[in-house]
Amino acid sequence: MEKESKKTSRRAFLSQTGMVAAGLTLGAKSVSAKSYSRILGANDKVRVGFIGVGNRGTQVMHEFMNEADCEVAALCDVYEPYITRDRSKVDPRYIETRPRQIPKMGEAFPNKVDRYLDYRQLLEDKSIDAVYIGTPDHWHALQTIHSIEAGKDVLVEKPLTKSIHEGRAIIKAWEKSNQVAGVCLNRRGSGTYQKLAQEIPAGKIGKVTFAVSNHVSNMYPSGIGKMKPERPPKDFNWDMWLGPKPYRPYQYNIAPYMFRWWEEYDNQVLNNGVHSLDLIRWLLNEKAPVSITSLGGRYVVDDDRTIPDTMQTIFEFPSGAIVTFTQLEASSGSLVRQGFLEMRGTDGTLYAEGNNGYKIVATSKGQFQTWDKLMAEEEYVVKNVGNGKLSDGSYANPGANIVRNFLDCVKSREMPLVSLEEGHLSTNMAHLATISLHVGQTLKWDAEKERVVNCEEANDLLSYEYRKPWSL
Repeated sequence: MEKESKKTSRRAFLSQTGMVAAGLTLGAKSVSAKSYSRILGANDKVRVGFIGVGNRGTQVMHEFMNEADCEVAALCDVYEPYITRDRSKVDPRYIETRPRQIPKMGEAFPNKVDRYLDYRQLLEDKSIDAVYIGTPDHWHALQTIHSIEAGKDVLVEKPLTKSIHEGRAIIKAWEKSNQVAGVCLNRRGSGTYQKLAQEIPAGKIGKVTFAVSNHVSNMYPSGIGKMKPERPPKDFNWDMWLGPKPYRPYQYNIAPYMFRWWEEYDNQVLNNGVHSLDLIRWLLNEKAPVSITSLGGRYVVDDDRTIPDTMQTIFEFPSGAIVTFTQLEASSGSLVRQGFLEMRGTDGTLYAEGNNGYKIVATSKGQFQTWDKLMAEEEYVVKNVGNGKLSDGSYANPGANIVRNFLDCVKSREMPLVSLEEGHLSTNMAHLATISLHVGQTLKWDAEKERVVNCEEANDLLSYEYRKPWSL
């Protein structure tokens, strides 16, 4: 994929988007970016600090550790066993109820690694070049902006934000900086999808009019369970975990990890759906939908969740393509015949079967048509050659390609594979799906002004009030 310089990208960015006046501030001493700049050579190691080293943060940290030019400089988390990397100190209830989501830890770091319970202390370390942010979604905006202001390059986990206004505020902060910043929307790290992102808009399967993807996980009947508020473990800083969100008592089925079923902190359209929504928007070469309609609710799963167990959203794009994303957590079986994404064109139907392959089936003629086939069928597979590599030279895991690209960009100062703007636009689709469900009506979206044009109640949900001392 062709890379463009940050300077060029910014000119394009300013010409294509309307900057919304917004910003994030914290009632603490600001950090000068100039005092933290360090020029890196091609052979230098990039010193990376990791903010949030639980389930996902550990996975990505290991991908960084696989790169010879990366040095783990510091770890930060609100749960002390995660920064000491001692699984024996983890609350037994966590391991019992979510064993796959509690990292094994015990890594052998070849160098001294600093440990922090407050990410602001990590950002004061002048020797750290870049940070990875793997905290819960409601922390991404503040931590990304503060990292940029501290002169750190940033790779932030998806979804970029918990509100649409946060995304534009992040971009405004980045625009005033000299930092490299990218988002972990991992399918953009796949050579297969980089290929399709060139070919589908060019007409490979004809004019695309429909696409469908879904997230399916049958959590019936008990889901994340029902629990009462209680004290968190003594080494878990619950107040810091909440951050800008309103205070509420701790519950064991909120954190760690289970916050993904609580609307205040996340939801499954943001968590899982954003990957598919980003891929679809990319393959359609579209900026944003013009119409969004969601239906759904908590129909049968009997737990404490505050998000739907069943939901479907329909997006309409300016080009005339209709896209559906369906979240099913009270049944099983994919809505897609093959793989996880189906994209229908006039000439053929694309089935995305994974990061390393796809299948295209030619369409058949309908009423009154005399043609046989409008295109040849195709099956594309990139072979795994071992050691985590594919025959095209990339990693089999596209997330590892995102990490490798980010380290390269830290040195070259080029734009990462997934820019903040792209991450913002794709995350907006998930936010709009949730807002449509909340207000119970179809939303008409003005992507230039980033406003809903037919529902002021929906516009009230484009941002939220931060808990002091955190502020938006």
